[in-house]
Amino acid sequence: MVNIDDFVKRLETVLDYYGLNASAFADKIGVQRSSMSHLLSGRNKPSLDFVMKILEVFPDVDLYWILIGRGNFPKTNDEVDEKTSNASTPILPNQNSEKDLFSTFEINGKEEKEETKKSSAPKNVNYDLEDDEIEKIVLFYKNGTFKAYSP
Repeated sequence: MVNIDDFVKRLETVLDYYGLNASAFADKIGVQRSSMSHLLSGRNKPSLDFVMKILEVFPDVDLYWILIGRGNFPKTNDEVDEKTSNASTPILPNQNSEKDLFSTFEINGKEEKEETKKSSAPKNVNYDLEDDEIEKIVLFYKNGTFKAYSP
């Protein structure tokens, strides 16, 4: 759970680091100034959209640092380069460059779309997710790019 008071302190650290006031920061990330004011006063909690806009505009802000205070601000250059290069790579590492996600393939002389191919879930898999931790979240975009977020 995000502690709103600690989040506001970290957000103020970001504002100070970039030399921006709340209005300029809101304009830069594309949110209403009133949203920024409500957040800084503790009236509202940050939305996922708000946090993602911060991360898009300011790549040296670490997701875990802004949310829960774990990590560093600003990120080291290696962390920023690695995350931004992974986020803009249009082809998955284990994917052939000649074959995209929606290419067709042939089975017994019939052409079928890969996206319609159904796979059955492996049997004997424990789907109890209470004790599992998230390893990675990957967002796929229609233009073939993706962004990967790791804890």
